[in-house]
Amino acid sequence: MDRRAFLRLTGFFTVSSAAAGLAACSDDDNATPAEPAGRYVFSEGVASGDPRATSLVFWTRASRATGTDDVALRLEVAGDDKFGSIVARASLTAQSKYDFTVRHKVTGLVAGTRYWYRFVAGSDTSAVGRARTAPAADSSPAQLRFGWFTCQDWTVNHWQAMALMAAEDFDFVVHLGDYIYETIGQDFQAGAAEPAHTALAFPDGTTLGSGKYATTVADYRSLYRRYRGDARLQTVHASFPAIVIWDDHEFTDDAWQDHQTYTNANVEQLARRRAATQAWAEYMPVDWSDVAFDLDAAGFQNIRIYRSFEFGKLMTLVMTDERLYRDDHPVNEAQYAALTGADPVDGNSSIGARYFVPRTTLAAFEANATTALGRAPQILGPTQTQWWKDTMKSSAATWKVWGNEVTLNRMWLDLTASAPAPYNQVFVVNGDVWDGYPTHKAELLGFLRDNAVKNVVAITGDLHAFQAGVVRDDNTPAGTAVLCDFVSAGISSGSMYSYFAAGGSSGPLAPLVATPATFDGVIRANNPDFAYVDHDAQGYASATVTADSFKVTFTKVAKLNADGTAPALASAVAKTTSFTVTAGTTAISVDGTD
Repeated sequence: MDRRAFLRLTGFFTVSSAAAGLAACSDDDNATPAEPAGRYVFSEGVASGDPRATSLVFWTRASRATGTDDVALRLEVAGDDKFGSIVARASLTAQSKYDFTVRHKVTGLVAGTRYWYRFVAGSDTSAVGRARTAPAADSSPAQLRFGWFTCQDWTVNHWQAMALMAAEDFDFVVHLGDYIYETIGQDFQAGAAEPAHTALAFPDGTTLGSGKYATTVADYRSLYRRYRGDARLQTVHASFPAIVIWDDHEFTDDAWQDHQTYTNANVEQLARRRAATQAWAEYMPVDWSDVAFDLDAAGFQNIRIYRSFEFGKLMTLVMTDERLYRDDHPVNEAQYAALTGADPVDGNSSIGARYFVPRTTLAAFEANATTALGRAPQILGPTQTQWWKDTMKSSAATWKVWGNEVTLNRMWLDLTASAPAPYNQVFVVNGDVWDGYPTHKAELLGFLRDNAVKNVVAITGDLHAFQAGVVRDDNTPAGTAVLCDFVSAGISSGSMYSYFAAGGSSGPLAPLVATPATFDGVIRANNPDFAYVDHDAQGYASATVTADSFKVTFTKVAKLNADGTAPALASAVAKTTSFTVTAGTTAISVDGTD
């Protein structure tokens, strides 16, 4: 795709340099009579993203209080919070065709420097945001601090974790996907939500069971507007530049390419995929000069979002897209349904095909898929896989951090000696994650081993649980340890334990999910490389990175109060657990719990 032509001709993404922006915008630009205040609103706040040593991307949504015409506005970037030393200005237009969102990149900034920014339309001014550029490429920063978060379902629990994040001293934050949830009214969304999160509705939507799923670009945009309307999320974005990637719910649950998995048919939904892509691109502060998006290009791969970031000589951050290029889950639901007597079209065989998958079944189906594809099924796809290998191998940074959507930690369950037939076998607990693509997983881990790529840490989301584990090249305790995987629980989404407890409360799995502690114990007993697990949690994770160590903290938040309200900020932290990985090792030490 000719992404530069698309970006330039449509005004979707604009770029200016700090010095040139000042030269082009003198004080005389504001000589026109002032408009009355209140004509324009910035209801979704401001955001910055994709920090480089000399550039940042700035985002907002500016709309008229009444009317639907485009909005002329101005970005101002300053070296102080009073805007006494403005370093860049840019004249922009919030177009109705992009839901009045704007994205502008300012280059020529100073490395490792904090800036403040705001948008002005008429006599109305947005909230003020702040952002720090990355350290210079040849520098050796003493430390970096960042947080990562994921899985923020508006319809359950609360978002106080975001208020806690906003109070931290981070250089940047990483969002690992599930920024929105595409469904409303589903069984897994039946729990209580804080009063601030009132009910959602779609302009269009398609019926799914007791609720609906987003279908059109208007549906997806409505979700982003509501989610971004939360003051806590706005404060996180205004406080730190964000590096974002998507997972599945930005489009559809357990997505692969442009297919949904609500039923065994795995229906292809090209128009819906493109609508979801457009809304995500509109609302995220992404540097589109670094990656690619062309709204007018045909197909579902009209976008590329995998990319990497350098933070001096200390850290490389590699962000992968684990949905757009992934092959179908090796255990095809329709084929599995046919074998088990289920409906191959309208049925749902996710249990057995994607969850609690017998290892023997997975091996047989993967072999068949390999024959059909001419290669093993992949999550990253061939092109991104090679890019990942090249980026990992070529990084000269001390730490190679993988922004990874779905868990690498092994989760097997051996019931051969404890369950009656046909359950007396070894199960892969989750086939939607890397365990479900064993040959591809082994290929990437083997590459790290064979090329002596050291100090690799994965930061992961998706699972709705906290996990800290060592990942080995052959997925067995006897294999070579090649990286550590730190999985953050979701901000608010129902915990992994709550899902498994609801689904397994009767039958042979009931004893395994009797309590959260029981379930955690079973997982750890079957997977000895875990240093820590908590599968009944919400919260976020953070890291402090130095040349000598990679320190991680899991911040678990308290549940809703008995009356259904969110806990007060002073009592929102239920527990913090800290870990250290020492440079040159893959051992995880548990430092303590508060």
